[in-house]
Amino acid sequence: MKQISLLLALALPLAAEDWPQFLGPRRDGTAAAKNLAAKWPAAGPKVIWKKDVGSGWSAPVVAKGRLVIFHREQGMEIIDCHDAATGKPIWTYKYASDFRDPFGKDDGPRGTPAIANGHVYTMGASGIVVATDLKSGKALWRLDTRAQYGADIGFFGLACSPLVHGKNLLLNIGGKNGTGIIAIDTSSGKLRWRTSADNTSYSSPVLAKLGGTTQALFFTRDGLESIEPATGKSLYKFPWRPAINASVNAATPLVSGNLVFISTSYSKGAALLAINQNKTETVWSRDGVMSNQYATCVLHEGHL
Repeated sequence: MKQISLLLALALPLAAEDWPQFLGPRRDGTAAAKNLAAKWPAAGPKVIWKKDVGSGWSAPVVAKGRLVIFHREQGMEIIDCHDAATGKPIWTYKYASDFRDPFGKDDGPRGTPAIANGHVYTMGASGIVVATDLKSGKALWRLDTRAQYGADIGFFGLACSPLVHGKNLLLNIGGKNGTGIIAIDTSSGKLRWRTSADNTSYSSPVLAKLGGTTQALFFTRDGLESIEPATGKSLYKFPWRPAINASVNAATPLVSGNLVFISTSYSKGAALLAINQNKTETVWSRDGVMSNQYATCVLHEGHL
């Protein structure tokens, strides 16, 4: 059993800026709030409330005063919604999951929920994607990506945190027949477009404006792939994969201006790419500078 705690320092800025998806509103691990506390107490921030949760690596998300937790207990993947300020339960939605981690580590969900347009979107470790209503918890639709598209659980289960762009829910699932990357209709759960033969990874996509073009950047198991999020058109690819087969790409790409930073471990290291007219130019790439295995760097004032 794990535990989640909401701290006073985190509770204060919620009204100013929600944290509705993986790595926050910009999917880069940064918050707009500055100076959360003039001085941290010696014992740490005050705990407002806490809750025991089941297994998994999904992070909590917050929007409109509601906090959503995605975890697993007793063979069920569970979406819990609480009042963010008090911890009071509001609703729960759950469904059976038969996923078993091949390495026996943890059977819970890996991906973090996304809250958008009054809905909550989750993808479980076995590829079950669910849309629920943020207010009531009612299930709007449910999709089994393994049964429908041959999604690949890889080494440790599916881990892409959903990304919403307009009517499209974007996911890297490593499916068969050109369904490595898919867009699902946020209202109906139906397929809007599919693309890519790349294998799934443990990285989650980000949106970026590069050269005046809105792009969805996916760090698949085979490298960086840029997709036009509205249509699924592939804009460019940059191969980046460790030499050994027992490896993964897991960190999220970071964007600054026209520069894109990617990194992995397993003696591969990092690369900084300049994107100009949908072409990639390698500014530098080498090991020994930064090797992100699962954690994503935070970019702050030109430093990683």
